[in-house]
Amino acid sequence: MNELWKYRELIWNLTQVNLKVRYQNTSLGFLWSILSPLLLALVLFFVFRYMYHQEVNFAAYLLVGLMSWRFFSVSTTSAVYSVVGKASLVTKVYIPREILVLSNSLANLISSLLEFIIIIPLLFIVTGHLPLTIFLFPVVFLVYFWFAYGVSLCLGAFFVYYRDVNQIWEVLVNMLFFLSPVVYPMVSISDKVMPFYLLNPLTAFIVIFRDLMIYGAMPSAYNIIVAVFFTVAAFFFGRFIFQRLQRRFAEEI
Repeated sequence: MNELWKYRELIWNLTQVNLKVRYQNTSLGFLWSILSPLLLALVLFFVFRYMYHQEVNFAAYLLVGLMSWRFFSVSTTSAVYSVVGKASLVTKVYIPREILVLSNSLANLISSLLEFIIIIPLLFIVTGHLPLTIFLFPVVFLVYFWFAYGVSLCLGAFFVYYRDVNQIWEVLVNMLFFLSPVVYPMVSISDKVMPFYLLNPLTAFIVIFRDLMIYGAMPSAYNIIVAVFFTVAAFFFGRFIFQRLQRRFAEEI
């Protein structure tokens, strides 16, 4: 981490480049990042509102779930190309290669935080209030960032060697959408599969975000333990895999 700190200016510059490239040559720029999930949320709301009408404030429930899942999806999917997409920096100059993944993740962090800031007024309109627990959101989101970053390190490293990773991960992310309570309430899950379902780290994070942003409740100890455990495991495992595989990045690219 000390080595990364030495390159903090480069990390920030690469983060800015990633943000600019994402919205380059588009008329609405950053607005697309908020319009896309809002339109999807609108469609899903009208499709599922009668099926899950028992869920109070279903619109807010859906919006927070979708935004939470979207950060993980976009951050990890874009991370697949973070090393290969900057091939010249890998083959021609020396920099800690982890910077390439970190700058991509930071760009997604900034973009997603802005999205959440924009939906906060919408949550107030829909629910009629904003709980004080919403101030704990940045803390949990920072933990969520390190979880996504750990997964991103694995994906960025594996893609250098195996170019099918992007296709496989796209399928897995789509599966996670339906294996996490993004659209449907957790009460619809069978008691028999609930213990296994709760082991999904995305489920823990999504439930925590809803507790803080909608219900004004402190997260359960179980969800906190699951979120922290998977964050620590993903971060250290991701760094281990990345450091082992980065030795031959220049040759494989």
